[in-house]
Amino acid sequence: MKIEDNFLTKKEFEHIQGLILGFDFPWYFNKTIDYAGQVRDYFQFTHLFYNKGLISSNYFKDLRPIINRLKVFNLSRVKSNLLTRTETRAVNQFHIDESTLSVKKLEHWTTAIFYINTNNGYTEFEDGTKVESVANRIVTFPANTKHRGTSCTDEKTRIVINFNYYI
Repeated sequence: MKIEDNFLTKKEFEHIQGLILGFDFPWYFNKTIDYAGQVRDYFQFTHLFYNKGLISSNYFKDLRPIINRLKVFNLSRVKSNLLTRTETRAVNQFHIDESTLSVKKLEHWTTAIFYINTNNGYTEFEDGTKVESVANRIVTFPANTKHRGTSCTDEKTRIVINFNYYI
């Protein structure tokens, strides 16, 4: 696992953050967070930039600074998640992002989580490691590593972008 603060230059970060926090950025309601069929009342909003070889968003080009800095060879998926503030922190279930790939194939893939805004939510890994949500921070780890996110209680939203890729 690797955590990097100030991953992008100030100008690059402000451009991406401005787009995603903008009033006209398209978010889509998703009635589940971790797995289809979950019974909890938690939900999120998502924006799919890229999925299995296809660009899914007009905003994909704006993520080039992140993709280039990660030295991505092959992308599988790029998706942004927006969780709304909750009264008490909601802790989601442990999962891997690319559950359709075999465990053997996942050994060669990487997941990166890029944090758009600072808040008191976090990403937790099965070993107990917690990565706080800090704007312009990125954490990278093997794609077969189980992790989970939380909501926040101190800001209106917690927003991250997940990258699943091969180096």
